[in-house]
Amino acid sequence: MSAAPISLIVNGTRHRFAGDPSMPLLWYLRDELALTGTKYGCGIAQCGACTVHVNGAPVRACQRRMQTLEGAAVTTIEGLHPDGAHPLQQAWRTVDVPQCGFCQAGQIMQAATLLARTRTPSDAEIDAAMTGHLCRCGTYPRIRAAIKAAAEQSR
Repeated sequence: MSAAPISLIVNGTRHRFAGDPSMPLLWYLRDELALTGTKYGCGIAQCGACTVHVNGAPVRACQRRMQTLEGAAVTTIEGLHPDGAHPLQQAWRTVDVPQCGFCQAGQIMQAATLLARTRTPSDAEIDAAMTGHLCRCGTYPRIRAAIKAAAEQSR
């Protein structure tokens, strides 16, 4: 017995998924849609590398199952801005945040949620919002600076 296909919108394009409904969203994005900007980090929702937006809220794609996504709108780092010109993406480059870059897609997606809710976040608000997003290279001061720069640019 097969499950009904799941219809969802990814980065503005409607898709139908007819595979294993228990598949994590991360594998659908990476393996079936070739959206490889979203990274596999820990696989247990502890590092944040796989963060995407589902209906505008940040979620860990490694733990979000396809069966929960009927009618959902998913935004990945590729969909944040078609040319990589979202204020956060620009600030990330200007401030030279990436070191290895592995965590940056998840960091940027989480930061985008913060800036959508808080136009001028304080250091404490940034730290609270970014808790749970690990950077193996320790670029946390540059991440905070980039978020502040993006907030300034967005005003």
